[in-house]
Amino acid sequence: MDWMKEYQSKLVSPEQAVKHIKSGDWVDYGLLCGQVKILDEALAERKNELKEVKIWSMLPLSPPRIMAADPEGESFVWNSWHFSSLDRKLSGNGTPVYYTPMRYSELPRYIREEIEPIDVAMRQVAPMDKHGYFNFGPQNSHSKAVCDRARIVIVEINQNQPRCLGGYHEAIHISEVDYIVEGENPALDQLKNPEPSPADLKVAEYVVEEIRDGACIQLGIGGLPGAVGDMVAASGLKDLGCHTEMLGDPYLKMHRAGKLTGKRKAVDRGKIAYCFALGTQEVYDFIDDNPLCASYPVDYTNRSSIAASNDNLITVNSAVQIDLYGQVCSESLGTRHISGTGGQLDFVLAAYESRGGKAFICLPSYYQGKYGIIKSRIVPTLALGGIVTDCRSVAHYIVTEYGKFNLKGKTAWQRAEGLVNLAHPKFRDELVAAAEKQGIWRHSNKI
Repeated sequence: MDWMKEYQSKLVSPEQAVKHIKSGDWVDYGLLCGQVKILDEALAERKNELKEVKIWSMLPLSPPRIMAADPEGESFVWNSWHFSSLDRKLSGNGTPVYYTPMRYSELPRYIREEIEPIDVAMRQVAPMDKHGYFNFGPQNSHSKAVCDRARIVIVEINQNQPRCLGGYHEAIHISEVDYIVEGENPALDQLKNPEPSPADLKVAEYVVEEIRDGACIQLGIGGLPGAVGDMVAASGLKDLGCHTEMLGDPYLKMHRAGKLTGKRKAVDRGKIAYCFALGTQEVYDFIDDNPLCASYPVDYTNRSSIAASNDNLITVNSAVQIDLYGQVCSESLGTRHISGTGGQLDFVLAAYESRGGKAFICLPSYYQGKYGIIKSRIVPTLALGGIVTDCRSVAHYIVTEYGKFNLKGKTAWQRAEGLVNLAHPKFRDELVAAAEKQGIWRHSNKI
């Protein structure tokens, strides 16, 4: 069937499309490389006509024009499911940015059942295929749930969006779309992993030595995952699998080295299963029309029962602070919001449910604070207002450049001793003194 007649009937200008947004509406702006561009510019031009338009966003990579036009947040209210560095910058400069707590695997259900109805959903998508489908590109996530819940669906075409095969929920049909806008086809935002620090390299060594042939791997973002990918690629490991939230360059390195075959996976055998992709152009080129890759919504990739079906699931995530009880804070420093729960808790739970699985929370032992003063990331108690991402009963392995420690089955005093030994030596005596005061210290076995 030729869908072009329907396509032409729904094709409008950006200005015509955003005229359907009214004061007080809830508008979903897309996420990551799927955030709209020319629709954003057109909506920014209506700033003086609108009040309290509430925007849903997630991990924006480029500054939205509506925020520059309305830094006080009077016309457009920015609500984020997960902070990006851009969200932190906006918030730090005084622009209101509101975080919505969520466990990432539950987000499609939140959208379908819990939040207020979405008035307008706007998504950047790949061009329509011969069957009348617009692919969501490398951001499946919760995109279909948003479109299913929205009163009006507007798609912005970008010829540079890769066509990411499913899985499922990777596309929307033209019959479900109200308006189509043809974009300016900008290149997708790229995110290169930073160079790993010496601490990252040491932590990566501790993690990689725990990986066995046939393991299934989930990695986050940053210098550490890049170091893990490099070490695995150079190792003698074989037949590894990928079941992950985020697909990035480390997986590409492991694949090219012949390590990532997926032959021993229980679900999606032989496939690289992911929820969204973010990295360099090489990653976007790799996933484009590639039947090796399977794009899924987040309630599939991050559902612990599904991820845990793969034996020897290895999950690697980061943290901001860990206290002597084993509570993990990965989303704030005190009350200063940094990121979000995201999928970390999903994969910490999944790894331990997996037969032979291990969940690693990794962090450098210290950071530099104001005036260059170093501060410990292993602390007696979390900073006032710090958010517990992984409660002490679910955290598994904690890793710093000074070693790794398995929290499972450990008493409060054993945890304190093990975690003190992961701290920078400069802070160990004061951590011991704090543990004694808190009644969780038995004897000293500091390394």
